[in-house]
Amino acid sequence: MSFWLDFLPIIIYFLLIIFLIVGIILGIKFIITLDKLDKVVDDVNEKVQTLNGFFHIIDYTTDKIALATDKVVEGVSSLFSRLLFSKKKKIKKESDD
Repeated sequence: MSFWLDFLPIIIYFLLIIFLIVGIILGIKFIITLDKLDKVVDDVNEKVQTLNGFFHIIDYTTDKIALATDKVVEGVSSLFSRLLFSKKKKIKKESDD
């Protein structure tokens, strides 16, 4: 029994030292991996920023095309409504007379 009381703390201390060393190594590897990941994210961010102007041009162009098509549709619909309502007014005037 005395053997276990002397030997067990030594085993526990030895395992804790190994656990601490493994934790330190994993922590260092994790920091290195985060640094590499940060570099990759910065690189991707720079590439996206270079495409930002291109996307702005596309956005501006689609806005102008949408504005032009809205004006055309508005003009055609107003012309069509004038034709329909003028015919209805003429029909009502003729029926009233």
